[in-house]
Amino acid sequence: MTILAVCGLTREAQIAGGFSNGRGSGRKTASHFSGNRSGGVVAVAGGGDAGGLRRKLNALHGDISGVISIGVAGALSPHLTVGDVVIGERIIAEDGNYSCDTTWRVLLAARLKGAHQGALYGSDVVLASAGAKAALFETSGGALAVDMESQVAARFAGERGLPLAALRVISDNASHALPPAALVAMTPDGGVSVGRVLWSLTKNPFQLGALLRTGRDSSKAFKKLLRCRRLLGAGLGGMDL
Repeated sequence: MTILAVCGLTREAQIAGGFSNGRGSGRKTASHFSGNRSGGVVAVAGGGDAGGLRRKLNALHGDISGVISIGVAGALSPHLTVGDVVIGERIIAEDGNYSCDTTWRVLLAARLKGAHQGALYGSDVVLASAGAKAALFETSGGALAVDMESQVAARFAGERGLPLAALRVISDNASHALPPAALVAMTPDGGVSVGRVLWSLTKNPFQLGALLRTGRDSSKAFKKLLRCRRLLGAGLGGMDL
């Protein structure tokens, strides 16, 4: 039995896959696995490409027992701050709502004391500005946070009749606008392109302060995500279903 962790960044996938510091070799974050594998977690990084992530998930074959969207997210609720943990009750996407498995959600909440619970929004595009976040918070009916993988994970789980869960750590506040360099940094394989960041900085050096802040906030979020991973243990809580 294998839990499938759906992530955006390679670093998220490394944490979800069980590397102690989130900076492992990546060999356990393959985009496919064979049916011979049993137990534990297989993590897939989407790199901000919803279509590519969907193709990776559809190519999977094996004994998948549950799907969890896990990683960092942007806050939509003005009441959330960097480092806050959100457990999804449902995933909101353009094509509708997807309910998260109640038993799995309760198990996550029992191990992650103080986590917020509510709706997450899965978006195919980056919400870079505070205005865009505020508008989505309103139109979504109060979704707590937004990421770019939860909608893909939810559709995959629904198509295969699998339990769905979502766990996200806030990496930027609702009032925080992401600098241009942060928007171009992620590569399709979930990595970060230093070259793209430097190119963006040469075009607009005045964004450096905002970029440094984004880096500090992301570092805090990743540390909390790693702590959550350790508290959840093998199977990210899904093996107890």
